[in-house]
Amino acid sequence: MRILIVGATGTIGKAVSNALSDQHEIITASRNGDVKVDLSDPQSIGRMFETVGKVDAVISTAGSGKFGPLDQLSDDDFAFGLGNKLMGQINLVRLGRDYVNDGGFFTLTSGILAVQPNPASVLLTTLNAGLEGFVRAAALDMPRDQHISVVSPPAVRETMEKMGWGRGGVLVADVAQLYVDSLTAEHDGLTIDFHQAA
Repeated sequence: MRILIVGATGTIGKAVSNALSDQHEIITASRNGDVKVDLSDPQSIGRMFETVGKVDAVISTAGSGKFGPLDQLSDDDFAFGLGNKLMGQINLVRLGRDYVNDGGFFTLTSGILAVQPNPASVLLTTLNAGLEGFVRAAALDMPRDQHISVVSPPAVRETMEKMGWGRGGVLVADVAQLYVDSLTAEHDGLTIDFHQAA
C-alpha cells in the first residue's frame, strides 16, 4: 500500500513508519518533515494532499492539546486544542477522502485519557473522546468502501522517560503495532487499544 503518515517525526510516528516501511510505500508529513503540514490550517492540509496525490491509507499520529487543570486553561488553550488535535484530524478525513483509494483506510489518534481522565486532563480527555465519537459516526458515512478507525495509545515508555516520569508505559514499538493492525476492515469505526487489538 501507499501510506501517508501525518506526524511522522514524532515518537509514535517514527515507530509506525518503521513498522510499515518494509512492506509498504511510506510518505511522511509533519510540520518539519519532507511534506509539510499544519493540522491547525485546513489550507495546509489541502496542499499536503495535492502534493502527495492518491494513497491507500492515511495514518495520523499528530495533534496537540494542553495538559492542565480546568481553572488554568484559557480560551486560547481550548481553541488551539480543538483546532489542532480534534478538527485537524477530522479535516484529514474531510479533505482527504477524495485522495484515498477505494477500500482505503484512515487511522486517527486519540489517547487513553479519553476513558481514564485525571484532574489535569480535561482538555485532552475532551479532544480524545470527541475523536472517538467522530470515528464511530463517520464510519457510517465513508464513501467508496473506505474505512476509518482511531488508535488510543497508552502512555509510551520512551516519552515517559524523556519527560522524567519514570519507566512505566508501553514500548513505542508495541504501540506502533496498533496502527499496523488498524489497516483491516474489521476495525472499521472502532477505537483500537491493546484490549481491542487482542
